[in-house]
Amino acid sequence: MLSNKRIQELELVMEFEKVEECFKEVSSWIENVGRKRLKEMTNLDDSLEMLLQAQKRFREFDLTASEYCRRGQEALKKMDRWEDFSSVDVHSYRVKLQTYKDQLEEFCTELDENRHRICETVRLYEFFDKVREGIFCMEE
Repeated sequence: MLSNKRIQELELVMEFEKVEECFKEVSSWIENVGRKRLKEMTNLDDSLEMLLQAQKRFREFDLTASEYCRRGQEALKKMDRWEDFSSVDVHSYRVKLQTYKDQLEEFCTELDENRHRICETVRLYEFFDKVREGIFCMEE
């Protein structure tokens, strides 16, 4: 039983090394591109026209970012079996895996929050434009 468990752990380590390239690529993109672009989109302009342009740029970015999130999540699913192993030899790999998982979850959450914030801000500005038009028509 011990021998079988050890073989399974070694197989997981080999599998981790294959999947780690994907983790590294996703992680690198998140740190070097994704977070920077999200920070750029934090300050939204105060006109509807500029806001709609920002929303368009965000949607383009969102397609790429969502693809990286999806790839990272698929790679994490391949590593679900790690939960069952707690030996010292596997511990360092579990720590790496948890680091990747935390980074990916944090970025995907920030992406969702920005998507929602931009959408709600556009709706609010569109509403205020309609109200402003209504007031202008009533004044005439």
